[in-house]
Amino acid sequence: MKLFPNKSPLFSLIVMGLGAAILMAAPLQGQGRKKNPTSKLFVADVEGEALIDTGETIDQLSKRTVYTAQGTVIETKEAAINAMVFSNGTGISLDPETRVEVRKFVQEPFTPNRTDMEVEPSISQTVSHVSRGTVGLCTSKLVAGSSMQYTTPNAAVRIKGGKVVIATGNQGTTVSLIDGEVTVQAGELDAGGQLLQPGFQAFIPAAGGPMQISRIPPEQLGALDDKVSMACMARKTVYFEAATRKESSQQASGQDDITAFEGEGEGDPDEEIVAIPTTPPDIPIQFTVSPANLPST
Repeated sequence: MKLFPNKSPLFSLIVMGLGAAILMAAPLQGQGRKKNPTSKLFVADVEGEALIDTGETIDQLSKRTVYTAQGTVIETKEAAINAMVFSNGTGISLDPETRVEVRKFVQEPFTPNRTDMEVEPSISQTVSHVSRGTVGLCTSKLVAGSSMQYTTPNAAVRIKGGKVVIATGNQGTTVSLIDGEVTVQAGELDAGGQLLQPGFQAFIPAAGGPMQISRIPPEQLGALDDKVSMACMARKTVYFEAATRKESSQQASGQDDITAFEGEGEGDPDEEIVAIPTTPPDIPIQFTVSPANLPST
């Protein structure tokens, strides 16, 4: 039985047109899915020797350089400190002999020329591991859908925003909350964790045992505040914009980008997050002219 016994030339043209439309729609659908630009890390300040491992090279950290954030390992040596800013607006300071692994840092595209720099520009996900040392964090206001987690050998810290110091060593991990909201988990068995209030700190012993929560001792407040203040000041040295790759290639460093989302290929080839420093590289020299050298009138 023939379904279309009398196929006219017009019918054949309609069928061919529908087939062509379907073939054209497939690549258009792929193009419509906008990939996320590769997230960045801006080095705001460096004192002493610090190294960054990008997975391809190990470089000495220097001020005002930009790196792809995800997959990097930052390590400060003895008597060295530094401060950096992630492209979601989070500042981080690192004490001497600290090692941080940025295991995941991805960020959705955002609108260029933003007006509110106190709110992160788009949804982001952060997973970092502090294997040793101390970090101070100062975040912008995280938007709905964002997540931030810092782990240590014996604890996990989910950060909702604010100012927090995470220190880990042979004795265990101490999480001190200056401002904001964090949840601290003591190992994998502590599924829910403990919500920490500002002005309190949690200690998780390396040898095991229950989490200990107490007020931050007054004698520690000054030093802890200095660490988060350094991270907050770093945030003010830079802001981030979205730009076409052609425009941004002159401003970004020569570091190779890595895949932003596993299984989703490279970041958007037409858009890149660019760090724009807000302070001059050197303080301008002020010249004073003696009145005796002024021309007489």
